[in-house]
Formats: sequence, C-alpha cells, structure tokens
Amino acid sequence: MLAKRHKTTTTTVKEHPLSIQLDTSPILNQSFTGLALWDFSKKEMLYERNAHKYFTPASNTKIYTLFSSLSILGDSLPALRYVTRGDSLIFWGTGDPTFLHPDFKNTRVQDFLIAQKDKKLFFSSGNFTNQSLGAGWSWADYNEDYQPELSPLPMFGNIIRTSVTNRKLDVYPVFFRDSLRVAPLSVDYIEREIYSNYFSVPTSVTQKTNYRQDIPYKTSALLTQKMLADAVKRPVGLLNIPVAPDAVTLYSMPVEPVYRQMMQISDNMLAEQLLFVCGAVTKDTINSALAINTIKGKYMTELPDFHKWADGSGLSRYNLFTPRNTVKILEKMYGMIPQEKLFSIFPTGGVGTLSSMFKSDKPFVFAKSGTLSGVYCLSGYLITKQGKMLAFSFMNNSYVKPASAIRKEVERILTWVHINY
Repeated sequence: MLAKRHKTTTTTVKEHPLSIQLDTSPILNQSFTGLALWDFSKKEMLYERNAHKYFTPASNTKIYTLFSSLSILGDSLPALRYVTRGDSLIFWGTGDPTFLHPDFKNTRVQDFLIAQKDKKLFFSSGNFTNQSLGAGWSWADYNEDYQPELSPLPMFGNIIRTSVTNRKLDVYPVFFRDSLRVAPLSVDYIEREIYSNYFSVPTSVTQKTNYRQDIPYKTSALLTQKMLADAVKRPVGLLNIPVAPDAVTLYSMPVEPVYRQMMQISDNMLAEQLLFVCGAVTKDTINSALAINTIKGKYMTELPDFHKWADGSGLSRYNLFTPRNTVKILEKMYGMIPQEKLFSIFPTGGVGTLSSMFKSDKPFVFAKSGTLSGVYCLSGYLITKQGKMLAFSFMNNSYVKPASAIRKEVERILTWVHINY
C-alpha cells in the first residue's frame, strides 16, 4: 500500500517596505548602504539594514562630539587653567575655540589677562600633547578653511579672515597684515606657504568688489605667545610645564551657541577643539586620542558595537561607526536636554546644511549630515505624520554617483518614512 502523499505548502514572508525601497533604488544599487531606525515610544528598533556593519561617518562624527560635550561640559566653556606664583600668573589653554573667534568675538580671556596689571604673564603649552593636524587628515588641505590646525589656546579660530570690499584688502586679525604679499599669480585665491605664515594674494583677487576667504594659519607655541602679547599689549613669557594641581578654571562663554554652530554649519575647528576641552576637563591634558579613550570608557560602554573613533570632526577616514551605534548615541542624547533645545542645535530641514532638503511648513527632520568623497551619511531625529519620534542613521559609502543624487534619494526614503510611520 502506497503511503499517502502529503501536500506541501510554501509560506511567503512579505518583504519589509523599507527593504523594497532600498533594493529597488536605482541610485543606491551600487553603493554600500546602512540604515537603523529606532522608535522611542516602543523602545525598539523598527528597521535595520547593515546596521551592524562599519561605515566612514564623515561629519556624523560630530554627533559623538556633541554627546561627549553634553556629558562632560557644563553650561559654560572652560577657557583657561591658571595659578598665581608670587608676582607671576601662569596659565594654560583648555582648547576653548572661542577666544577672539571672528564669529563669537569672545574677549573673556583677553579681558582677564589685561586685568592682571600687577602680575607677570606666562603661557604654558605643557598640557598639549597632540599634533597640529588630526590623524588621517589630508596634508594637501592645509589651505582650506575647513581644516584649521589644532592648538591648546586657539586665537581667532586659528584662521585669518581676508576680505576685499571695493578693491580694498582687509585681514582679521591685523596681526597678520604684514604677512600678506600681493603678486601676479595664476590662481584666483589666497594661498599660504605650507610651512610658514606667508600668504600670497593674487592681484586679481585685490581687483574684486566683494570677496572673502578664511585661511588657516600655521600654529605654534611661539606664535601663540606673540599673538597673546599683541592682544594684551604687554610681554607674555613662554613655559612648557604641566598644569599645576591647584590651578583654577576661568570660564568664557555659554556652550549652546558653540554647539549650534558646530552642528548647523558643520564647523570642524569647533568640533576638534571641543573634543580637546572634554579631554582637558577629565585629564588636564589636551590630546584627542586620550580624550576619546576616556569618553569611550566612561560614557559609551552601552553601545552595541566596538567603534574606531579618530577625531572630533569626521575629517579622518580612520573613523568607523555602525548605524546602530549612532542611533544609540542619539537615543542617549535625547534624554540629556529638553527636546526643543536639542533640536535647536541640530540642523533642521530647510536650514543650514539641510537647507535644500526636507523643506516643510512644519520641520520634521533634525539631523547631521556627513560628506566626503564617496560618503554621504545623515543621522538624527525624525517626527512622523502620526507624531512618532524616531532616531535614525542612514549611512552611504562607496559610491561614484554625484553626492547630490545620494542626498535626494536619502531625502526621498526618509520622507517616505515620515509619511508612512
């Protein structure tokens, strides 16, 4: 007797709608894409695509720097550490990026030092153990405004700001006025000599009616000493000793405007120096690697994946983060300060680095972008039409299409999430 044949059935699992969006995208079909989507109300991950894999984050790194700053710094930035020894006042920088910065015009340190009329002034760089450029940065970008050098006591944003108005050339700070040399050159921009602070100005630039260019200057402890003396109009000595155990902290300005500029215009200098400040507060030493190791060991132990973190801004291609790590940072940060304040720090749809994206009468995306060659990442917060609060990290690497095409596709898919969740 033959055994009874049983009918077999096949169950088809419906593919996730977001997987369909990603798999059918003609824009993302050759790139490496990761997406993590977190629901705050359900306290669970709604969707993951390569969320456990590593991506170059570019300026998404600034989310980690912001989280670190919120975890370590208070309401105001520490500007100096100082002690009095007899008739002398010895001071150390903390990495505070705002001293005489052209966008903040913070004169707190200058006013404090000028007020010490009965003291001899000595600046020490003995707490600075970092290089002037970050690990993995491009040496060829030394003249670009997005890559100022790093230092323990930045002045004027570690840049010179040149401008031409009605064919009149100006420079801020005027300390560098005699370092500019006009000459007939083939380029149409001002260029600094790579190892010195001589700036060549093409004659064609001086003929413009409206022109502005920021150029990093070459930093050194000796230059800082000279610039300090010029700023306070009196001699400043130079030392190389560590921070004294009894040093007192001088604070400069509120942190929020600095965080906001770092995030909304993706200011690399502010990001790098804020990481320095975090390190100076925890260890009295200014060193990116030391600061990162301290932060990871104390504030990032809950992250699901090990991550490689090299700098504060994301200029370095040594950085390697996973989407789900970034979402975890966003989740932790959401509970640290009020939502309204947090969202005011992040770029908003239609504003800042998102000025051409997510335009809406009612903003629904608050996120940080990150762009390098072959890299476009966007991570932050999204409010759906149904009022759900989501955290997301959408990371794209290894593409050769125009970055504008990737941005538009990221915008399209996240707008679909906004409408359908």
